[in-house]
Amino acid sequence: MTHLLETAAHPRTLRRIAIEPITRVEGHGKVTLLLDEQNRVHQARLHIVEFRGFEKFIQGRPFWEVPVLVQRLCGICPVSHHLAAGKAVDMLVGARQLTPTAEKLRRLMHKGQLLQSHALHFFHLASPDLLFGFDSEPERRNVIGVIGEHPDLAVRGVKLRKYGQEVIRAVAGKRIHGSACIPGGMNKALTIEERDTLRRDITQCIRWSQEAVRTCRDVLEASVHAPIFGVFPSNFLSLVRNDGALDFYDGGLRALDAQGATIFDHVDYTRYNRYIHEEVKSWSYMKFPFIINLGDEDGWYRVGPLARMNTCDFLDTVFAEHERQLFRQAANGGMQHATLAYHWARLIEMLHAAEGIERLLDDPDIIGTDLVVKGERALEGVGVIEAPRGTLFHHYKVDENDVVVRANLIVSTTNNNQAMNEAVRTVAASYLDGQKLTEGLLNHIEVAVRAFDPCLSCATHALGRMPLQVELVNCEGQVIDRLVKGADGACTPEARAP
Repeated sequence: MTHLLETAAHPRTLRRIAIEPITRVEGHGKVTLLLDEQNRVHQARLHIVEFRGFEKFIQGRPFWEVPVLVQRLCGICPVSHHLAAGKAVDMLVGARQLTPTAEKLRRLMHKGQLLQSHALHFFHLASPDLLFGFDSEPERRNVIGVIGEHPDLAVRGVKLRKYGQEVIRAVAGKRIHGSACIPGGMNKALTIEERDTLRRDITQCIRWSQEAVRTCRDVLEASVHAPIFGVFPSNFLSLVRNDGALDFYDGGLRALDAQGATIFDHVDYTRYNRYIHEEVKSWSYMKFPFIINLGDEDGWYRVGPLARMNTCDFLDTVFAEHERQLFRQAANGGMQHATLAYHWARLIEMLHAAEGIERLLDDPDIIGTDLVVKGERALEGVGVIEAPRGTLFHHYKVDENDVVVRANLIVSTTNNNQAMNEAVRTVAASYLDGQKLTEGLLNHIEVAVRAFDPCLSCATHALGRMPLQVELVNCEGQVIDRLVKGADGACTPEARAP
């Protein structure tokens, strides 16, 4: 059910607080809070303040350009858009089943993407909050602080991300915005030399990933915040394999409710729009997807690492499955609803991706040369994968001249839109309600948003501290208090006469 703090009854009589921009996330967004004279929170909203328009400007382009064009949405997870679009255009050329080598090369590239993206988010963006505390000194709470006080951890983060990028480069030809995925398969084989180069470091990457999972688990178990911070019930959605295992690249759609009961299972993802609709709200450029048979009030859901650990039956790699079982045991075998558990789940997935890379590199098919298939042409294609941030939908229609006439993208962060708003409201009500504003309290809101690793613009990460200005405005629109955080992280209160 939509949170009571979504819309205030009498907004004109309340003071407005704006957190803009949200820092250490990708893209630009802001949070607004409406408070009464006792600083009680009456409304909290996460706004997405930019418009990308990819669904429109690819209309009129030939379909074979789409996998290359749409990956320009993002500088961090372009592989996800490249592959989702690739799966959609496979349908357009009738390639319902790829060659074993082509599919395994795509899976290898995708696991490299997951490894590098999860490493980047945890080590560079999220770990300062977890290691130093949400309201620790801002000049310490950043990646430079992590390098200074935890140098081994910081270096491992950099090397894990570098390895993931090298996997992508070996498969796609480039670390960012490669062009290997084409309609019906791949345009580049993996050489024996490239495979052997990747093999040399994968054992170390698996070991580092194991240590990272343990570090995150220990930090969360010792945290006073973790069991109560941003905890709220929700539905969950992800792809699962036919046997119920987590599958990042393919499978059927599974949705579970907050207690773990099945809403739908093993749904053919090409029929996604019979199960999911998108709602539009006037105060955000991002849509609000929901499960149709539950309605827009109760049908919203979470996607991404937390959802995937809740929805899958098991992981098919040894070390990651052991960690998944510990993750579920921490919730007494039930569904994990804690927002901070996203970090733990994300690192289990990083370990799972590293083990999966090792398995694929040992598979003889990975150096095959049979890369492309064709079949009966079609005028509509849907591609769905599990991107680092969650389930990603690409849907295209073309005309008889092979030109795109309609496109619909539901990106991972869009699927999490309502859930991120719920997290903001829950944290605002628990930590800010009735309190005097401080930089540390404001950071609690940002910590809740960061846990989702949102890609607000599907563009590059905004790394580090961006300037932040928070204002208290009375019902006449006068600024009565202002808190300014500079690019150096220092906060300066600036009082103004009413």
